[in-house]
Amino acid sequence: MFRSFLVFISLFGFCAYGQIPQVDVLVDSSIFEKAPFKQCHASTLVEAANGDILAAWFGGEYERHPDVSIYQSTKTDTGWSKPLKIADGQTANDTLTYPTWNPVLFKNTENDLLLYYKEGPSPSTWWGKFKVSLDDGKTWSLPKQFPDSILGPIKNKPIQLKSGVIVSPSSIESEDGAIWKSHIELSSDGGYTWERVAIPSAGSVKVIQPTLIKLPDGNLKALLRSDQNYVLESVSTDNGKTWSEAKKGKMLNPNSGIDAVTLANENFLLVYNPAESGADWSDGRNKLNLAYSTDGENWEDVLKLEDEPEGEFSYPAIIQDSKGFVHLTYTHNRTKIKYLKLSFKN
Repeated sequence: MFRSFLVFISLFGFCAYGQIPQVDVLVDSSIFEKAPFKQCHASTLVEAANGDILAAWFGGEYERHPDVSIYQSTKTDTGWSKPLKIADGQTANDTLTYPTWNPVLFKNTENDLLLYYKEGPSPSTWWGKFKVSLDDGKTWSLPKQFPDSILGPIKNKPIQLKSGVIVSPSSIESEDGAIWKSHIELSSDGGYTWERVAIPSAGSVKVIQPTLIKLPDGNLKALLRSDQNYVLESVSTDNGKTWSEAKKGKMLNPNSGIDAVTLANENFLLVYNPAESGADWSDGRNKLNLAYSTDGENWEDVLKLEDEPEGEFSYPAIIQDSKGFVHLTYTHNRTKIKYLKLSFKN
């Protein structure tokens, strides 16, 4: 399918914050049609050294089932490879298996490809683990576990600053759901040791799963999933060492995962569900939009990804490759991972 969607804010196609680009959808498909699991969720993307696109997600009988494992597929010129299991929660004695969750693919400046993921019975009790690949995902190291205070990126990709510091967005959840708090994990040695710093938020506010962008002035902004009907925002002016208290932004959020990316032209894209929170956790996930911003504060929708009376279209991931194309994935009714390749024209 080929489609394009252009938003005109005024007669000449400009908004108060800059020109809104035309979005051309070059590929609109699913990563797989058949898979060795019933359900899937929480995809992640990264570009390989040769330009291939790697995706990962978790799949199994259903979320929290002990058989839920991490799967990977690679997009080449001939299409996506078959899903391949690359991590699971099998214990050493083979008598106990834990579900695995929320993989995040990240390539550091040394071209090491890292797979971060969570393992454990639930989000309140899971622990962070990671694997390393030196051949762009063809083979993976044995898993290593983070120290108890570190979880790794909880849903969305880290960013690495020019200084070499890795800024990793993370969060915690309590068993009773009363506490959802976001934080940042920093590494200045390529990811071997980590420091945890808080993203402050009011006691009554729940915020998890930050996504990070780098603002035109060099500051960092975290956009956060919340229970406040809106995406919340926090800013760091010191390369992630400290963060402002999370405040309400301008984009709706029905307590569902988001993702954003800083483009090569220093503008931004955000994938989000354009709705407020409902009585049920899945309310609002039947619609999914792509928004564009020139300042990281004011956003305009440029593409409707999904707009259905019901269904779940959630947990997006978005990256821009070295050629300028944008790649986007998201959960499609828990049975498929939807994939789009986009180009932008001003």
